Amino acid sequence: MAATLALLTGLAAGSAGCSVPGSSGPGPTPDQSSTAGPTPASDPRPAKPLGWGPDQNDAEAAGKAVAGMSLEQKAGQVLLPFFAGLDAEAHAGIAERLHLAGSIVLGDNVRATPYGQVTMGPADPTIGSRSISGSADTAAEFGAAFSRGMLDSGVLPAAKHFPGHGSVTVNSHEGLPVQSASLEQLRAKDLKPFQAAIDAGLPMVMTGHIAVPALQPGVPASVSKAAYAELRRMGFKGVAVTDAMNMGAIERQFPDDAAAPLALAAGADLVLMPASVETAHAAIVSAVRSGSLPAARLDEVAQRVATMQLWRARSHPPEGRASGSGAALSEKVSQEAITVVAGPCRGPIVPASVRVSGGTEQDRARFAAAAKEAGVGIGNGPLVTLIGYGGSPAAADVAVALDAPWPLEKSAAPAKIALYGRSQEAFDVLLAVLAGRATALGKLPVAVGPHGPGSGCG
Repeated sequence: MAATLALLTGLAAGSAGCSVPGSSGPGPTPDQSSTAGPTPASDPRPAKPLGWGPDQNDAEAAGKAVAGMSLEQKAGQVLLPFFAGLDAEAHAGIAERLHLAGSIVLGDNVRATPYGQVTMGPADPTIGSRSISGSADTAAEFGAAFSRGMLDSGVLPAAKHFPGHGSVTVNSHEGLPVQSASLEQLRAKDLKPFQAAIDAGLPMVMTGHIAVPALQPGVPASVSKAAYAELRRMGFKGVAVTDAMNMGAIERQFPDDAAAPLALAAGADLVLMPASVETAHAAIVSAVRSGSLPAARLDEVAQRVATMQLWRARSHPPEGRASGSGAALSEKVSQEAITVVAGPCRGPIVPASVRVSGGTEQDRARFAAAAKEAGVGIGNGPLVTLIGYGGSPAAADVAVALDAPWPLEKSAAPAKIALYGRSQEAFDVLLAVLAGRATALGKLPVAVGPHGPGSGCG
């Protein structure tokens, strides 16, 4: 019930954050004198597969690019930081100056809806609806299929959070979770989705800030040599990226100028979201100069990241046009996911006017916009209460869980709906179901009180 496979999507925005490895590309920026070597497509020799996507030509081109980098450029090549606010151009300047591998894009960078905290059930403090399933086998099957679709579209997915965050009860944003399962137990459940992801050829795996006594007691997997060794033992040949290094599980245990070199020395290839990218960059350079981080190790990880970037550029070259909004796909997903857990499966669930409470100000604004489109008034009538993940089941005639569905378990509302999202398209679908214009097609992916997995009107 506790195994999960969550996905960090590269090169496209996602609710769990979006890394963009390769936005700067391997090698120096155009105003640098070093050469990045030939592009992989320029070599006509037959390519030898490497087992995770790139071929030998990509690796050789990456090796030449890394060989032409300075120490400072290599240090930047293994950093994937965040930036605050909407000033992407200012952050681009930092990326060029520090030769960064790319950037992670979060909600406050794209004017997006705040996502819910986002599995072992209601005791899970952080994964929630970010999990594909509470079943290890289902998470493995669906996660691998979803990832293959992303790869076919040119998006680089990452399976996370190795060795599994769904069966611990501490939020690693705040403290250090401890996974007490034996290695045999982990391999039988929590590691199964990761094995499926590796077998499917995922280019990235994110390590979580989770201590696993069976591997290395007291040490988060993100900085544990034993954890990376287990990941490689499973056959993973791609890029290992840490979870965000500005989280409590790391910051409370390791000083800011030590965490990045420690992660690289342990086995990480990309260091995600250091609290200060300037400090992390300087710490990596200093560690190589002092010998605490071998220069050969930095060369190895820089080349692995560059190999992934060159492979991505070769296999899916830019098409010269901006991507679409994804609104149509978002609406389709919501139409197929929305679940009536309790209440009528056909016809209107509410009359022509309702009251609305709960959620965020933006949630209520989107509800109002969708209600207007659906011809439902706001101000009188039954109370629709919007409940975010971890929210309390307040009084309601219709309770709507916006993220994970577990808050519905304790609600006494006669009608209960699981929405699994907070986009405008999700609210459009919700109002269509409430007004009786559409039928809820979804089924519960997990048990919610007496309502077992698979229940619903769909």
